[in-house]
Parts: sequence; structure tokens; C-alpha cells
Amino acid sequence: MFVEQLWNRIKYEDVYLNAYEMVSAVRAGLAAYIDFYNTGRPHSAHRGSTPQEVYYATLPLSRLAA
Repeated sequence: MFVEQLWNRIKYEDVYLNAYEMVSAVRAGLAAYIDFYNTGRPHSAHRGSTPQEVYYATLPLSRLAA
């Protein structure tokens, strides 16, 4: 279910809006969108935090120092 939701977001928030014409543009666009999705887009499931914020907040301090 998660993967289906992610692909719907990618399609509606990136692919359909940009109408890519070349495979290289799709690759670059998807890489940029996935980076934004993980680091810049707030998620309601995380109470407005990004997945990156949630991930790093749950790591033990010893892993953060490495």
C-alpha cells in the first residue's frame, strides 16, 4: 500500500506536471522529486515532519556521531 501511495504522489506531483520528453529528464526529475519528498515535503503521517527528520530523530546518538 505504501508503494502505491508513493507512486501516486510521484505521478501527480511530478510526472504529470512536468510531461518529460526524454528518459534522462525523467531520471533527473525523479531523483530531484524523491530527494524533495524525503527532505523537504512535510508528511501528515509524521505530524508535519519530513521522513528525514523522523529518521534522524530515532537514531541512537552513537550512530549520529559516526
